[in-house]
Amino acid sequence: MENVLNLTKDNIQQVVDASMQQVVVLVFWAEQQADSLAMAHRLEALAQQHAGRFLLAKVDCEAEMEIASYFRIQSLPTTLVLDKGQPVDGFAGLQDEQQIGIMLDKYLPPVWQLQLDEAKALLAQPEVSDEMLSTAQVLLKEAQSQSTTAEISLVLADVYLQQEDYTAAAALLDKIGLADQDGYYQSLKAKLALALEAADTPEIRELQQKLAQTPDDLTLLIALARALHQAHRDDEALGSLLAVLRQDMTALNGDVKQVFMEILTALGQGHGVANQYRRQFYSLLY
Repeated sequence: MENVLNLTKDNIQQVVDASMQQVVVLVFWAEQQADSLAMAHRLEALAQQHAGRFLLAKVDCEAEMEIASYFRIQSLPTTLVLDKGQPVDGFAGLQDEQQIGIMLDKYLPPVWQLQLDEAKALLAQPEVSDEMLSTAQVLLKEAQSQSTTAEISLVLADVYLQQEDYTAAAALLDKIGLADQDGYYQSLKAKLALALEAADTPEIRELQQKLAQTPDDLTLLIALARALHQAHRDDEALGSLLAVLRQDMTALNGDVKQVFMEILTALGQGHGVANQYRRQFYSLLY
């Protein structure tokens, strides 16, 4: 349903049904009443500005006298807030945006809740593309900047798991308090454990053993970093390479730096681990 519509006898039941899921604002106006036209335009602008937070239903009282009579409208403009099919608040007369906002804020969901719901809807699709995961990640990070609720962190950890960013997922899950460790949390922890187990390949274990015996072998170090990256253990891969670069930027004729940059490039600009190590690397340069 659109954010703004004209309420008529034909769609009134649809609007009442919509109020079961979201707040509906009714504005009663008439062409011959200047203040009511101004109020309708003001609310329409707010509805577009706060897309998704409420539905605006405009009632032309000259064309829909029965609806105006049903709601006992005595003066124009009149604005009503409809929730669960019933008027719960409202005012008569022309109001400024601040006055409208004060009233609406009592009933409208916070922006972070809408962002969380939108991200969850994306993850609930039968097939979730990489683009959808990236969109969900952006929404959840914005939501996180406004609220510290654990549900946001859990859904974001889910996104990271699906993006195979296990370090970021583990960091979020480690911060979840005992009271919020519900079934969803347990499911995500189990998925993370399975993913990490699958990422512990025989090749990685063999390279780790050899490097333990010859810790100065940078060729082995590079091979291990590449293997860790292939297993999506990028924090370990980048950390081991950066430790060498801190001592010598030209290590192994620049090969260590080259592999470090290749992994950063492969992860992309929006990857949390990559951004962390990119900042650390630039701090060495400058």
